[in-house]
Amino acid sequence: MNQNALSGKVALVTGAGRGIGRSIALALAREGARVALAARTPAQLLDTQRAIEAFGQEAASFPTDVSDEGSVVALVRDTVAHFGRLDMVINNAGIGLFGPLESTRVETWDRVMAVNARGAFLVCREAIPHLRRQRPSFIVNIASVVAVKGYANQSAYSASKHAVLGMSKALARELQADGIRVHVICPGGVDTDMAGQARPDLDRSVLMSPDEIADAVLFLVTRDGKAVIDQIDLRRESATPWA
Repeated sequence: MNQNALSGKVALVTGAGRGIGRSIALALAREGARVALAARTPAQLLDTQRAIEAFGQEAASFPTDVSDEGSVVALVRDTVAHFGRLDMVINNAGIGLFGPLESTRVETWDRVMAVNARGAFLVCREAIPHLRRQRPSFIVNIASVVAVKGYANQSAYSASKHAVLGMSKALARELQADGIRVHVICPGGVDTDMAGQARPDLDRSVLMSPDEIADAVLFLVTRDGKAVIDQIDLRRESATPWA
């Protein structure tokens, strides 16, 4: 990777207040990108913003509920108004609510789908007209191993991530002629609070770090050449490959 490979580029990262999203935002900024930070918690966003500004890069915080259409419309509008352009979108915002399907409430199912699937859809829809003005431009959707493999007590979460993966596949075809590259990353266990909730049985010391997911994002958005990588599956070293 060239030094400051993303200099002059503008990235929008959702779920940027903590965990994987924070690591992605910091990694993009270190490579020269100016970063729009979106999440529901203003204090966490400000912490990420200050961390980016500490090494001399520009960031701006936009408190956002990605499940709400008006909030996402405002997010993309305000991002472009602030930075003047948009080159890449990283859809990372997500929630996990876990339990057996037979005891899952409709409200729980709908909330997980609204944040994880509808949120990614809304951000993509609003960003596409702006991404068309840059070549190349990128959409990177963070899905999960549960988009390709089932785990007990994760039906709602798995359905939402299957939706993200399916949307990404179709969107890659829709936007191919526009020079917008659509990628999806499906990580296995990552050391985040959500992983602890979903799999309390796991020794967190064997999980991947959020920085390793950020490295995969950087790989995708800094590549030269004609080859396009549609999907990256990442698993922790101690896990067996999924079928």
